[in-house]
Amino acid sequence: MRTTENPVLELGKDWPDLRESVTKICEKFPESYWHELDEKSEYPHAFVDALTESGYLAALIPEEYGGSGLPLRAASVILETIHANGCSAAACHAQMYIMGTVLRHGSPAQKEQYLPKIATGELRLQAFGVTEPTTGSDTTQLKTRAVREGDEYVVNGQKIWTSRALQSDMMLLLARTTAADQVQKRTQGLSVFLIDLRDLVGNGCEIRPIKTMVNHNTNEVFFDNMRIPASSLIGEEGSGFKYILSGMNAERVLVASEALGDGRWFIRKGVEYSNDRVVFGNAIGRNQAIQHPIARAYAELEAADMMIRQGAALFQAGLDCGEAANIGKMLASEAAWHAAEACFTAHGGFAFAREYHIERKWRECRLFQTAPISTNMILNYVAQNILGLPRSY
Repeated sequence: MRTTENPVLELGKDWPDLRESVTKICEKFPESYWHELDEKSEYPHAFVDALTESGYLAALIPEEYGGSGLPLRAASVILETIHANGCSAAACHAQMYIMGTVLRHGSPAQKEQYLPKIATGELRLQAFGVTEPTTGSDTTQLKTRAVREGDEYVVNGQKIWTSRALQSDMMLLLARTTAADQVQKRTQGLSVFLIDLRDLVGNGCEIRPIKTMVNHNTNEVFFDNMRIPASSLIGEEGSGFKYILSGMNAERVLVASEALGDGRWFIRKGVEYSNDRVVFGNAIGRNQAIQHPIARAYAELEAADMMIRQGAALFQAGLDCGEAANIGKMLASEAAWHAAEACFTAHGGFAFAREYHIERKWRECRLFQTAPISTNMILNYVAQNILGLPRSY
């Protein structure tokens, strides 16, 4: 169990100016905007451009590279606010945690070359190539290989669930540079590369969209003797798994914040409708069958909020935040889903009508319990690393 004294947490509506500014941007992209994109399975270019121009996607990039240099909690608030206003940050949130790998482990030349352009939006870094069809969550067993040949690496393999690859200029790629049977530990021999998709698509790289129940622009990516310059390597060869892990806790906190925002959106919609909808002479919100699920979901969201804040504070203080980040993500994903179910139930048959936008957000919200880490994998982590139980997988 954790014994380290936690940093002081700032409670209440922290970063109010940030929340207000992000809300104003979201007001320009109403529910009808997202409905139209969902119908056509299109990427929200205008929304992403607006966030980029306002500097919010560069929130975590240091000022010396053209970003805002804000703490993780500020980025958490940005994403929560986006989702609380009925919008979706899924199209662009990856930039916030992907760029951390470049910032923490990239060379000075790489940071100078890429971070300022990512901050201004000249370059989009939205794609993260990790998961593979046959390995899933077992990242150490991935089969994509990158073999050094002189001043290049030759890459062969396949990735799946690589969202935004078609809308991204750059992609962070995890590949095995030393065969699994030639390393002492299965976490060794993996390397991270920052690759330029603009030069590679059609030249050893093929991207195929995957149709899904949510509009997340996800893809399969195939590498067939794809050649990339050796300078694409981030940090030391063979240390990629460690580099990826260092950014996963920030990812957990940020995605949990999106789930929290969705939950708040569902609570607001559910309460408004329950107060306005009159059946048998009374507002349906008078019935405990409607009240209690909404109230319980609200309580669960408040508890998740505290864990998310703790995770962000520990991350910012440079302390171990794995417990708080993972638990916060699990609690937020489940609380958001309970809020979605309560809202859906309150709306009755109208929840199925697309004009109410409930079904779209309901579909999107379910993803949080599966990605970027499933609830079961979080429970495995807590059991093994926090409680000291035997490894189960």
